[in-house]
Amino acid sequence: MKVLMFGWEFPPFKSGGLGTACHGLTSGLSNNDVKVTFVMPFCPENSDSGIKNVKVMSSDMKYIPKNVDIKKINSLMQSYDTSSSYEERYRKCDVEVKKGDGKEFMLYGRNLFSEVHRYAENARDIARYENCDIIHAHDWMTYKAGIAAKEVSGKPLVVHIHATEFDRTGGNPNQYVYDIEREGFHKADKVIAVSNYTKGMVVKHYGIPENKVSVVHNACQMDRAWHSHRKPFDDGSKIVLFLGRITLQKGPEYFLHAAKRVLEQMKDVKFIMAGSGDMMNRMIDLSTHLGISRNVLFSGFLSGSDIDRAYSMADLYVMPSVSEPFGITPLEAIKNGTPTLISKQSGVSEVITNALKVDFWDIDDMANKILATLKYSSLHSTLLENSTRELGKLSWDKAAFNCLNIYRDIIREHLN
Repeated sequence: MKVLMFGWEFPPFKSGGLGTACHGLTSGLSNNDVKVTFVMPFCPENSDSGIKNVKVMSSDMKYIPKNVDIKKINSLMQSYDTSSSYEERYRKCDVEVKKGDGKEFMLYGRNLFSEVHRYAENARDIARYENCDIIHAHDWMTYKAGIAAKEVSGKPLVVHIHATEFDRTGGNPNQYVYDIEREGFHKADKVIAVSNYTKGMVVKHYGIPENKVSVVHNACQMDRAWHSHRKPFDDGSKIVLFLGRITLQKGPEYFLHAAKRVLEQMKDVKFIMAGSGDMMNRMIDLSTHLGISRNVLFSGFLSGSDIDRAYSMADLYVMPSVSEPFGITPLEAIKNGTPTLISKQSGVSEVITNALKVDFWDIDDMANKILATLKYSSLHSTLLENSTRELGKLSWDKAAFNCLNIYRDIIREHLN
């Protein structure tokens, strides 16, 4: 089987869970003898995904017909873009003007939405020449690409929802993004959601029948972990870690307010915020306003082994998300020997029961559970032991096998 897959980030060039999920899923599909052509708006030259049967194809039109190599894609679109972040990047970039057939055209769209449409037109051309059995599109930026590919190829389309606009905006969706998501869900032959939590959002907010949405939970790569638990602080301070995009969706302010309450009862605790995002400066200011800046460290964006090392050094990982469709980071923390405290408003809570759970807004409950884990070693070890056992039941091969069964059902229906 051959899958034409559209995404917008892929390791090692990623900034969030979608890139991790795309890598894991394509790896699992490859292990199930499925060939994947992965199309994305950015891929550096000579990169090596390390996955057999997966080639990364440029979405620039001149590379479509054949002899496609891995190379840098001419697109300003990046993962987790917003209209403002894209337009700022566009203004800073020297936008090239190419000429072809006597007509001028801009290499990049003037705004994020025109770039999404440009990407979709390139996808349409790719689908004319790239043979496949099914099309798979990840999240809203690629839905129009998937729809265009379906229209020109006649192949069935699966759209995969990793986060809705309601998750990203706290319930105040951008109408244009919402409309693209809704169109993708309705025009797809099947919708894959990363959790039952997300399936409920799709059914409730987008008017999609329940039987059109299948759930395939994410997983975690188990082949790499940081095994050193050396603490970075000589004073023996406990470490509580937040790792993720510092944005509204991830609830960083609740983490800091809980930290304030913890430090009122336990002084020797360091709170590390690892990541970057549009709320980072605000969170630095908030830590000062709360009077806890001495105990809060902002590491900036981490990648590669630094992520594993951060998990490994922590005594507890906290994911206080306001709305988390799945949440791979708790799995990565457990893999690295760290118990977790997670938001009840998350999909990962469906597969990891041995984690402390709180409503994201309940900072008193969050603080009490942080204190309990730091004070009582038996709670710490029990949580870790049992959650590690649960983690062993999850794999990308299983997730990919579930996707493969969905593919087969859709193709069978499509042929009848």
